Amino acid sequence: MSATAGSAEGQTLAARLGIRSGQLVLEIGYDDDCDESLREAIEETTGTELVGDDVDETDVVDDVVDVVLLWWRDGDGDLVDALVDALVSLADGGVVWLLTPKAGRPGHVEPSDIGDAAPTAGLAATSTVSAAADWTGTRLVAPRSRR
Repeated sequence: MSATAGSAEGQTLAARLGIRSGQLVLEIGYDDDCDESLREAIEETTGTELVGDDVDETDVVDDVVDVVLLWWRDGDGDLVDALVDALVSLADGGVVWLLTPKAGRPGHVEPSDIGDAAPTAGLAATSTVSAAADWTGTRLVAPRSRR
C-alpha cells in the first residue's frame, strides 16, 4: 500500500470515530488481533502516539484523555468494570469507543451485552459504526452531570 493510499484510508478510518488532530487517545485492551490500520490512522490524525494501558496507572491518571479506545472481546472479563476503569482518565465531554469483533468473528460481543453494561457503568451508547474490517465501534458517552 502506498503512503498516499494509507493517508487517504487513515483519514477515513479516524473520521469514522470522530477523532481530530491534537486529541489524546488512551488505548486499553490492545492485543495482536487489533486493527493496525485503525491504530495508525488515529495516530496520524491526532499527531500523537496512543497512550497505552501498559503505562503505570498513576501516569495514566495524570493524563486526561479526550478518547478511550477499549478493545473488548467476549471472555475478556467484566465489561462493566472495564468501562468504569476507562472513565478514570477521560476528560469531561470525552468519548469511549468500545471496539468489539464483528458478528461471526471470534470474541464477538452481543449488542445486548453492551446495552446492559453501558448504563450500569454510567454511560450511554450514541452510535455504532464499522470501525475496521473486523471491528465494530460503539460510541459511549457519560452524562455531563457525572462529575
